[in-house]
Parts: sequence; structure tokens; C-alpha cells
Amino acid sequence: MNQTKTHKVPKLTKPIRLQEYGVNIFDSIQTKSALKKALKKNYITVNNLLASTATYIHGGETICLTIKESNKHKTKLVLKLDVLYEDDYLAIIRKPAGILVSGNSFKTVTNALEQNLKPSNLKDSTSPQPVHRLDYPTTGLLLIGKTNSSIRALNKLFENKEIKKTYYAITIGKMQKYGEIASLIDNKPSLSLYEVKASVDSKRFSVLNLVKLKPKTGRKHQLRKHMLSIGHPILGDKDYAIDNLILNGKGLYLHAYSLSFTHPFTNKYIFIEDKLPKRFNKIFSNII
Repeated sequence: MNQTKTHKVPKLTKPIRLQEYGVNIFDSIQTKSALKKALKKNYITVNNLLASTATYIHGGETICLTIKESNKHKTKLVLKLDVLYEDDYLAIIRKPAGILVSGNSFKTVTNALEQNLKPSNLKDSTSPQPVHRLDYPTTGLLLIGKTNSSIRALNKLFENKEIKKTYYAITIGKMQKYGEIASLIDNKPSLSLYEVKASVDSKRFSVLNLVKLKPKTGRKHQLRKHMLSIGHPILGDKDYAIDNLILNGKGLYLHAYSLSFTHPFTNKYIFIEDKLPKRFNKIFSNII
């Protein structure tokens, strides 16, 4: 059984790529990555022709989204998430290690949100959706939109760099107290700031550091790549590591520690800090 939704494009002043125009015209496509996936799966047509990322919209077209619905019984994912903040518009949850934020896997944060969050009472409420990503092994704060308008607004805040994030990591090797790392990632500029908060001696790694990280851009694996680039990889990172300094079986010591932004609907200043994971405390027990 298929479900089809249509959208009539109004008059436009100039042509625009469908991959830019198509975000948010359907409730189930709130991000560019979701739109690209739908295009790749041939779910979208423009005037009854299959669309692609190269399709341009000129105005007046009819865009259709057709998704095949599975007849199989949908198994409910049971996963308890810690909710640190919630209102009708948005929520902030603590992402555990070893789980994807979203994707085709059954066990994702996205699939567990409805059982952990209260339904929004607003007219444009929708299935709650993360508005940014954390890597599979990374723990910490994840921002969730609960209405169509809040998802759009939060995405806009991220685009305008109006949401501030800080992370804590444990890194390997003696470091300078402060630093700035700038580089190209995927041919795009990236910038991270760091501050060493504490250091301890280590038999295996010589020195381990508790480092506060502030990403000024949001490139894929940015912090992990940046720390490796200056010769101080994050403890437990198997992908961005120095061969003889890989720690197996303990997970990645990277934690999304705080989020701050102005609420796009209430204008309330939101600042949320999270506690560091217990494994951080085991290394820096007398400091944290």
C-alpha cells in the first residue's frame, strides 16, 4: 500500500534546486539529508517525472511524495532515554553511547523518542525529530524538535550558528593549555577551540587530558579529526587514532556537555549542562 502527498509550487522569482526548495514541504522531510534519501529512493516526482538532486523548480509544478508502507507488524523499540528539558516545542535528551541518532537501523534515538517524550499539544505537532547529530560512540545532549515549525526554526538557528555547543573529551599526550584548530573538512572550512582543564600521568599514554572543546563549525567528525590532526587523539577513538595509542573496549571519551540558545518561540534563554559519564570520573576522580 502506498501513501502519496502532493505539493503545488507557487510562483517563484527565480529557479531553485529541488534539494533546496523541498525541505519542509512534507512533514516527513524536515532536513536536507532526509530529502536526499527520498530522492535516492525515487519517492519524489515533479510533474509525474522522477526527480533527482539535479532537478530545478521554476514555479507551478506539482511535487509528489510517494512512500511504500510496509504491511509487516512494526515492533516497538524499548529504550529509556533521560530527558533533561521538555516543552511543547522541543526537548533535550541525553544520548547514550553505542546508538545511532537516526538511520535505517531499528535501534536509533529517533525510534525511541515517542515513548520517552510527551506529545505536543500544538496544532503542527509531529513525530519528534533530532535536529542535529552525534556520532554513534558519542554521548551527551541532543536537541529534539516536536513540531514542524520548531524543527524548521531550530534548523535555522544551527545554520546561523546561534546554538552554542561545548564538549568534553579525554585526549592523549601533553598539550598546550589553549588552542585553536582550523582546517578544511570535506573541502569546507572548520574551526574548533580547546582548553585543557586538567592532566594526569598515565603509564600507557604518558599523559591524559580533560579537554573542553568548542566547535565553531559543524563538520562531520570535526572534533575527532581536529584532535588527531594536532597529534592528540581522543581516548578510545578507533577511527581517528595513532596506531599504538588505541584503547579497545572502553568506548569513545567524547561527551556533548552543554547547549545554549534562545528559544525560538518563547524567547527564553536555554542553557543546559550535562554531567560527565562515570568513566570520565574514574580517570579524573580527584578533579571532576
